[in-house]
Amino acid sequence: MEKVVVEGLARLPSFSHAVVAGDTIYVSGSLGTLPDSMELIPGGAGPETTQTLSNIETILHASGASLDDVVKVNVYVSDMAAFNEMNNAYLEVFGASPPARITVGGVDLALNAAVEIDCIAHKPA
Repeated sequence: MEKVVVEGLARLPSFSHAVVAGDTIYVSGSLGTLPDSMELIPGGAGPETTQTLSNIETILHASGASLDDVVKVNVYVSDMAAFNEMNNAYLEVFGASPPARITVGGVDLALNAAVEIDCIAHKPA
């Protein structure tokens, strides 16, 4: 088992960005924070979703995978009124054939974020 911490990406010291166990990568909940900062990208759910997925892509690359290897995504949205904005940004990244996903709404998120995302990916051989 390998714990992954990516230099330049925000995180609380209580967790790693990801854990690789065999050929499975478990990416911790990630927010739309700016590089080298605990500050959220401005603009709400859409920009936060795009930035969060960019941060996850960086974590996956450090773990030996890419967004194409993601098999399951959990999306947490603080307000379901922002669902369409989040979903549009999500589809811009994943395209017409996205991975399996659940969206949970009405949650309080760290840093007062609009969106938090975690995922599971398969590490290619």
